[in-house]
Amino acid sequence: MRHSALLVCLLLVGCTQLEAAKSPPADSPKPEEASRKVVFPPPAPTAPLALAPTTPDPNTSAIVQQYLSKLSAQGYSQAAQGIWIQSGDTLLANHQGTKPLSAASLTKVATSLAALQTFGADHRFETVIGTTGTVENGIVKGDLIVRGGSDPFFVWEEAIALGNALNQLGIKQVTGDLIVTGQFFMNFETDLGKAGTLLKEGLNSKTWSGEAISQHQTLPAGTPKPQIAIAGRVKVAANPPQFTQIATHRSLPLAELLKKMNRFSNNAMSEIVASSVGGAKVVSLKAAQAAGVPQNEVILVNGSGLAVENRISPRAVCSMFLAIDQLLKPAKMTIGDIFAIVGNDQGILDGRKLPTGLVTKSGSLNEVSALAGALPTSQKGIVWFVIMNGGGANLEGFRAGQESLLNTLANQWGRVPTAPNELASNRDRANLKSVIEKAN
Repeated sequence: MRHSALLVCLLLVGCTQLEAAKSPPADSPKPEEASRKVVFPPPAPTAPLALAPTTPDPNTSAIVQQYLSKLSAQGYSQAAQGIWIQSGDTLLANHQGTKPLSAASLTKVATSLAALQTFGADHRFETVIGTTGTVENGIVKGDLIVRGGSDPFFVWEEAIALGNALNQLGIKQVTGDLIVTGQFFMNFETDLGKAGTLLKEGLNSKTWSGEAISQHQTLPAGTPKPQIAIAGRVKVAANPPQFTQIATHRSLPLAELLKKMNRFSNNAMSEIVASSVGGAKVVSLKAAQAAGVPQNEVILVNGSGLAVENRISPRAVCSMFLAIDQLLKPAKMTIGDIFAIVGNDQGILDGRKLPTGLVTKSGSLNEVSALAGALPTSQKGIVWFVIMNGGGANLEGFRAGQESLLNTLANQWGRVPTAPNELASNRDRANLKSVIEKAN
């Protein structure tokens, strides 16, 4: 799914006339550096989160061994499988729990953790809009500048909202070029020139493609169609000219962005988020430290999981979920605000036969299938689990086995009708939207 509909509000603040707001001087931090600045970093998780691989619960271990034996009977080596299950400080099952295995999209758990630790749940990425010229009678006499700030979810709806905001400021034409700089991405396109071309189209409804028209139809009835005609070309500039700031587009809060990323396992979003943190190596380092596991249990070459070289141990994945849970508590949020809740959220897990109320992230490659998260039960409370399968092209078989194991455990410990408060998403945050602010 390319992207979901996004309700966008236009919050215009400040003075009623366009006033000069100069871009930062040459010695100011670069846009990508400014986007990584954390004024009030979230508190670090309480260490240690990771349990020692001691003797696990014999009853749970017996259930897991039956599961592994079935895989062996099908010709899949137990050496390619990994299991870690715990409840609180009690280890329930462990099979190769500290061995790094191909993680696929469980990598996004590490990316989510590193981003939350770097920015905080309420961080918004900023895209700055300005001009090199003047605005007279609705005409920008000069170039229009767009300086990106690593927003991973700047899509058609954002461009439409931005165009409407500029129209409300009286801007209808640009005599010069559209100059794109910084970390600007649109519709998950990371090539600046292509992203700029998409933005130019989005700002002017007279040039919309069928896709842009379709996305506009998902917005609330009566949403205006922007008309900003840019006479010049799209240009990319590493060092843009001095410009006057007109407006700032602020993304959804990071927590909402991560929820979208994880529900649909959006690889492009994940790579953009990982890049904003500092890249795969930084994500690996931060995630391992926050989870309280040795660095050799988290080995990443990218931020999405699109490589068999991305390897994480089952214990590390479990500890990452626990670290995320702790980081979200000050914001009165849970992992259900970051990952899909079975029975609640649409996404990549649609159609899978998983217990209701499960909060989880899946991962798949040609010969890898994984599932991890939190299973709510009536007897043991929240059970944290990680199941990592490999050793052959058997995605449907691996998934069916995961579902069977989790349903067996849910029956063993008591099913719950819905996600408990410890896992439920914060509904008070449901109406948060992207914001466009006028420069003042």
